[in-house]
Amino acid sequence: MTDLDVKQLQRRLAEFASARDWQQYHTPKNLVSALSVEAAELVEIFQWLTPEQSASVMDDPESAHRVTDEVADVLAYLLQLCEVLGIDALAALAGKIERNEQRFPVGSAEPKIPRRHSAE
Repeated sequence: MTDLDVKQLQRRLAEFASARDWQQYHTPKNLVSALSVEAAELVEIFQWLTPEQSASVMDDPESAHRVTDEVADVLAYLLQLCEVLGIDALAALAGKIERNEQRFPVGSAEPKIPRRHSAE
């Protein structure tokens, strides 16, 4: 496989949409909605698996293909959203990693899991 970069992929996605006159539908709201749907389709694959089954999902060619396709769909919509909003996805990720490194230094307490509010 050739080396790909984010800008190249965003350009290919934009050309694909433009050739089909789909840019009119690629508003931030629509892209976020599509991203959410694709993420839910990825969740659906793992929904009823045990932790052990989920760890080996890529061992089965059929489930591996489904997971790979859904990951690609999620990434495609995320990259298109970043393009529309003018977000540099890699810079945003690098900045978030840096902020998390500051918030959660090595050796700090484990992250707290929020408690669910009970319906009393």
